[in-house]
This record gives sequence, structure tokens and C-alpha cells, in this order.
Amino acid sequence: MVKDLTTGAPSKVIAAFAIPMVIGNLFQQLYNVVDSIVVGRFVGTEALAAVGSSFTLMVFLTSILLGLCMGASVVFSQFFGAKNFEDLKSSISTSFIFIGVTSLVLSVLSIVFVDGIITLMNVPAELVEDTKSYLLIIFSGIFFTFLYNWAAGLLRALGNSKIPLYFLILAALTNVVLDLVFVINFQMGIEGAAIATVIAQLLSAVLCLIYCIKKIDFLSFKLREITFSKRIFRLTASYSLLTSVQQSVMNFGILMIQGLVNSFGATTMAAFAAAVKIDSFAYMPVQDFGNAFATYIAQNKGAQKQQRIREGIKVSILLITVFCLVISALVWLFSDQLMLIFVRPTETAVIAIGGHYLRVVSAFYCLIGYLFLFYGLYRGLGNVTMSIVLSVISLGTRVTLAYALVPFLKLDGIWWAIPIGWAFADIVGTVYYKKVQSKIPLGGTL
Repeated sequence: MVKDLTTGAPSKVIAAFAIPMVIGNLFQQLYNVVDSIVVGRFVGTEALAAVGSSFTLMVFLTSILLGLCMGASVVFSQFFGAKNFEDLKSSISTSFIFIGVTSLVLSVLSIVFVDGIITLMNVPAELVEDTKSYLLIIFSGIFFTFLYNWAAGLLRALGNSKIPLYFLILAALTNVVLDLVFVINFQMGIEGAAIATVIAQLLSAVLCLIYCIKKIDFLSFKLREITFSKRIFRLTASYSLLTSVQQSVMNFGILMIQGLVNSFGATTMAAFAAAVKIDSFAYMPVQDFGNAFATYIAQNKGAQKQQRIREGIKVSILLITVFCLVISALVWLFSDQLMLIFVRPTETAVIAIGGHYLRVVSAFYCLIGYLFLFYGLYRGLGNVTMSIVLSVISLGTRVTLAYALVPFLKLDGIWWAIPIGWAFADIVGTVYYKKVQSKIPLGGTL
């Protein structure tokens, strides 16, 4: 049920814990990827552009909740690593109340202000109705996104990364079937794809929560034990809010880039929508590896095992380097063929734009792999502020360069700004660790 990450060979422990998370989030990515494939193939290019533009906004909003859940998970991991089960139990109930209420507020606000959000995104007039229809349905399922990520974060904090994987696989397969039924059979168009996604999210959330309640002793709460501890809330909030800010900053920068891409019209939007899905799918494993690494670091920090943390860093750098080199080569070589997953062969302009984007960005996947490793390292050590700084540097550089270079290089200015932002943040993360972080004892103030 639970797994202690403070014992055993670091390479085997990290890999065994990370692999189910990687596979699980690859299936989670299928939610919107399947929507894009079905819509692009059976509805049309404009519908694909609307889904792609909506996806960027959806990721930005849900990243707020994801960050809160990730921050709470670090607290769970540290209490578990320290064998402090009383505070662990308190942090479980406190975080559920805190993040659950936040998700409901976010859902309501998103629905109320959807028109203004679409205007800020610079969505072309011909795509506004499709985009709004899709978003309103997706926003109604934000609570289910919280529910799954909170429950999955708890399980992973306790060393169980397999159960969330099983439920995600089931949900992803459900999404595929419902997409085909709603969009093709029932001719429900873009709304059908959105409904399929929400139903699949609901399924994974309910199953994961039920498992937690049935199988985790810490969740055998009596009614009087479900409390909201101010002390635990302050601790959880110090991690969760900062992690949420990091995730939000990261995705807000992407949202700004989406607005810039939207100014080039529906063809470019469709190309970007498809290419970004491929891009995200390609480097998602290293992002999940970074999240798994954060749990490993947090448990070992709680257990005061400094040398084990250093060993884990060395192993993780090697694993990420090898993986990224292989993925970079595959995406670079087959970029145009990968675009055909989303669009018809006759959409030559869409394929050309998307393929060029992939060839530019995929050559530098190692850079984002190292960046995700830094995020996990600093979050696990409790130095969430540094994770935010690196996010701001990466996305700030990317957005600034993109807007500055577009007048001269057009789309190439947007594409090349991406790896430059990654590289700059990696340099800062490396220098900070060598000069400052590695010299702070585990029991010190971070």
C-alpha cells in the first residue's frame, strides 16, 4: 500500500516509483490529445484550433489546483518520512478542505468570466462560439480535476504510484470510447469531446478517492477527527501556494504565447495545437520524473539523509539525459509524420508549420528535462521559492524573447525563444545549487 523511499538503492527506488507516474500521466495526456485527434479528423481544422486554444487555458487554470495538490503532497511525504503520523493525518483533512473549496471557487469564477477570458486570449471571431462551448463544459469539471490530483498526490506521497496509474488508464480508455461515440456516432461535435473528458475525469477521481478511503488507515476518520488545523494549514499553504504560483506562472507564460500564436490565424493555431500535444507527450515523462524525484527528496529530507539525496541527484541526471536524447532524436526525425496523427494529409500548411516547430524545440529536450529535475529537487527540499524563480526565469525569457523577435523572425522567434528560456533557467538552477543549496543542512531553514 505504502512505500518507504528512504531505503534501497536510489536508482532502483526512484525508477520503480517514477515509472508508474510517467505511464499514468501519459494516459492523462490522452484526455485532450484524443479530443484533438477526433475533432481534427472528424470535425475540422477550425474545431481543432478551438480545442487547442482551450487546452492552453484549461492547463493554466487546472495548474493552480495541481500546484496546490503537489505542495500538499510534499508535506504528506515529509511527515511520512519522519514517521509523524499524527500531523500526517491532520494535513490530509486540512488540505482536502482548503484545496477543495479553492477548486469550487475557481470553477465558478471561470464560468462567470468565460467571455472576458476568451477576449483576452485573442481568439479569432470565427472560433469564439466553439471555444466557449468547449470551455464551459470543461470548467464544470474542475472539481473532479482537484479530487483526482489530491487523492493521487496522497498515494504518491506514501510511495504508491501504481494505483493512480490503474485508474488513469481506465479513465483514458473511457475517454477514447466516449469521444468516438459522442463526436462520430451522435454528431455532438466539440461539445461531445468536452463531455467525454469531464466524464473520464469524474471516473478517475471517484475511483482514486474511494481507494484512499478504503485502503489507507490514515483516512479512517471519525466525524470529529475531520479538522482544519491552523498550524498545519500555514505549513501546507507555505508549500501549496508557492507551488501553485510556480505552476501558474509556468502556464501563464504558455497562455501568453498562445495569444501571440492566435494572432497568426486559424491555420497556425491548428498547427500549434497539434505540435504542442506532441511536444507535451514527448517530454511529459521527464516532468513526471521530476515530480517523483520531489517525493524521493522530501521523504529523505524528513529522514535526514543528506548523502542519499546527493546520490539520487546523480542517478536522476543520468536517467534524464539518456531518455531525452532518445526522445529528441525520434521527434526530430518523424515530426511531419507525427503531425498526421492530428490532421489529414491534405492539410499541408498545418503540417509544415507544426513540423518546423517540433524540429526546433525537440532538439533541446535535455534542457527542459534538467529544469523539471530542478523543480522537483527544490520543491522536495522545501525551497519552493527557488522553483518559482526558475519558472519565472524560464517563462519570462521565453515570453519576452517571443514578443521581441516576432517582428523580425515571425514564428521562428516564438519557437526559438522556448529552448533559450530553458537554458537560462538551467544555468541559474545549477549555479544556485553549487553555491548555496548544497551547503544547507537538511535540518536548516530553506
